Amino acid sequence: QVQLVESGGGSVQPGGSLKLSCAAHGMSLSAYSMGWFRQAPGKEREGVAALSSIDTTTYADSAKARFFISKDNAKTTLYLQMNDLGPDDTAMYYCAGVEEYVPRGRLNPSQYTVWGQGTQVTVSS
Repeated sequence: QVQLVESGGGSVQPGGSLKLSCAAHGMSLSAYSMGWFRQAPGKEREGVAALSSIDTTTYADSAKARFFISKDNAKTTLYLQMNDLGPDDTAMYYCAGVEEYVPRGRLNPSQYTVWGQGTQVTVSS
């Protein structure tokens, strides 16, 4: 059974860093485009970063130069390193995947078919 499980969320002060992990079960990330998404209360889910099956990256403007998406060599875990966090980054963060081979991953949540349960990130002083 295909399953994604996120971890690594928590509370951090402004300017701090967090690294989120997404463990993939029953699937190899080498065959999937993967993405990180977030949803704040009252807002729509938005794409933050995407990683294609050929390891090209795509970032939302809000994430560029602060967030970095990667996966391990075994291709079973997806990561999101988040630096210089601010209150606007407070949200539930989700990883997601879609089995495809495309040049570049996409940030549109509707394109993804497999979702994790989410991990909460709170940035507050």
